[in-house]
Amino acid sequence: MWIRQTVLAGLAATALLMVTAVQAQQITRVAAAAQLRFVLEAIAMQYRERYPENRIEVQYGSSGRFYAQITHGAPFDVYLSADMDYPAALVNAGFAASEVMPYAIGRIAIWSNTVDAQSLALADLADERFRRVAIANPRLAPYGARAKEALISAGLWDALQPRLVYGDNVSGTLQLVQSGAAEVGIVALAQVLNPGIAAQGGHALIDAGVHQPLEQGLVVTRRAAQNEVARHFADYLRGSEAATLFQSYGYDLPADVP
Repeated sequence: MWIRQTVLAGLAATALLMVTAVQAQQITRVAAAAQLRFVLEAIAMQYRERYPENRIEVQYGSSGRFYAQITHGAPFDVYLSADMDYPAALVNAGFAASEVMPYAIGRIAIWSNTVDAQSLALADLADERFRRVAIANPRLAPYGARAKEALISAGLWDALQPRLVYGDNVSGTLQLVQSGAAEVGIVALAQVLNPGIAAQGGHALIDAGVHQPLEQGLVVTRRAAQNEVARHFADYLRGSEAATLFQSYGYDLPADVP
């Protein structure tokens, strides 16, 4: 009996190692909010250096679109939203294999590559020299929703309606300003702290008190319920090494992140 149990235990351990090895060779697909591109590229590079056997691939877009895609079967294993609501909705609808885990708190900023935005305040966006003001689509992008809240708080939302142009996500919003389709925009602080973007123009940080907090959460999706690499990467995103990079890009940290 003892020999049989030992053999069975050995077979089980071998099977576990084989499953782990197979998972390590598979690509773990990550859906990430657009404003994370610069910081997450740095985190992903660091992660790959630490764990070269774990293959991850990141796609960027609007949180709302990724939410809809995941509920319709899109093959994503980890979902990083720009808010807590979309991940919570996935949990409630049975599309997540983890609880919602906060990983960062974002900020928004006024940015322009043609005007010195460092001296701008929200009230200045009503100036007639700004024929177009870009924000992310508030229906799809949490950063757009917070931009809308900031403009409402400043009493500008109704007045600016004819001049607002919308990006599908906050990366698209930045591109609208870069291309000249808008003279100024409200974008993610993390974007304009990137050296390449900072060299194109200055920014003015918007007071966090004029909009709801941009607490951002992630989940491991239902598809990745048995994917140890997905869980490992999710944990890494909430660890101290990732936290240092998040802070360097202007994010604040949730209370339970070291």
